[in-house]
Amino acid sequence: MSLILYNTLMRRKEPFTPADPARVTMYVCGNTVYSYAHIGNARPPVVFDVLHRLLKARYGQVAYARNITDVDDKINAAAKAQKVPITAITDKFARIYREDMAALGVLPPTSEPHATGHIREIVAMIEGLIASGHAYAAEGHVLFNVPAFAAYGQLSGRNRDDMVAGARVEVAPYKKDPADFVLWKPSTLDLPGWDSPWGRGRPGWHIECSAMIEAHLGQTIDIHGGGNDLIFPHHENEIAQSVCAHGGAPLARYWMHNGFLTMDKEKMSKSLGNVLLVNEILKTAPAEAVRWALLSAHYRQPLDWSDDLITQAKRTLDRLYLALDQIKGLSAANTQAPAAVIAALDDDLNTPIAMAEIANVARMLNSATTDADKARLKGELLAAGAMLGVLQQDPAVWLKGTSSTTDVNASEVEQLIAARNAARKARDFKEADRIRDQIAALGVVIEDRADGTHWRKAG
Repeated sequence: MSLILYNTLMRRKEPFTPADPARVTMYVCGNTVYSYAHIGNARPPVVFDVLHRLLKARYGQVAYARNITDVDDKINAAAKAQKVPITAITDKFARIYREDMAALGVLPPTSEPHATGHIREIVAMIEGLIASGHAYAAEGHVLFNVPAFAAYGQLSGRNRDDMVAGARVEVAPYKKDPADFVLWKPSTLDLPGWDSPWGRGRPGWHIECSAMIEAHLGQTIDIHGGGNDLIFPHHENEIAQSVCAHGGAPLARYWMHNGFLTMDKEKMSKSLGNVLLVNEILKTAPAEAVRWALLSAHYRQPLDWSDDLITQAKRTLDRLYLALDQIKGLSAANTQAPAAVIAALDDDLNTPIAMAEIANVARMLNSATTDADKARLKGELLAAGAMLGVLQQDPAVWLKGTSSTTDVNASEVEQLIAARNAARKARDFKEADRIRDQIAALGVVIEDRADGTHWRKAG
């Protein structure tokens, strides 16, 4: 089966065919590093990490860029409030962002371009747009002239009035058209700025990505991804800039967008006060459970976040890890993920179906009777887990909850199990039951098996 992806630009599923199978190119808009990332910010990196893994398995070489926006008015405001240079803000939160994404099992991109590292390329692209008549300078600003690009609005499908209203454009006397957007803006002495032909200033948000894509991946890339909230105006503006800068060459052949993450059916936002930070969630929940939860709905659908979602994800992973733990002494066969799992992912990253197929492999593993079948199914389960970026831990470690989030004293549990085993050997079953209840009160589940008593943290 070929890989099928939903192309936002065409509004349909399409077979994916890279321009160069020897080098698949993908760009995903990253984070603006002025504060901690919230759980909604984590959905695109996790979703596109699964696509990254799938593309690597299919094609081998994937050039994947995920940028860092490190010049922005929100960053400027944070630096001003704390009376520090912007780099004190951006360096700190870029590092935390990388750590949070790594904890969630997100593989590093091939490149991680920073906007401030591409000012020369940004200025050059703006100069080209002015020269071709698609942009103009006015009062220290440079603006893209939207009416000069007839295809503007094709990605979002919005009409002109909706686009102007949706962009909440600034009404400014130097604009030729209300829809025109900023490519370069002047900086006062108290703001970060760079020299340019139009005076000291800084780039607009949209031009940054266009310049970084060209610098790292080329003029036309295979896949451009991001959240639904970026379709307009950000990605619409990227298309306008890049197409006009490159003589009509398309920016991306496939556009992919993930759905919103909501809380009680409302979009997560700081203004509503319903923001949950990844950094805080990881202090109370296993990172793999957070990742599983983020993948539990199809990427194009909304995902409503809740404590119950995390609890269910943890329980599901408990069952998968338990299946692996029960054959821990048996080496896994060197095999690929089951065809049903790959088929689900090939169908526009249908992770819910892939997860159901993974659970089915675990059920077959639990009922297998021969070592050969167990080894094969263990290999399939681990390979399938790797495609989703889960089942990456030692099962015993996962089941005992010995991550930083646990409050179970492993030494105490082991001592109680030893005492219970001694009571059972002495046929003091009343005492053995009392100790079992004491262990349960600690939030621990024990299982008596042929090779001894095993325990795990209750989930």
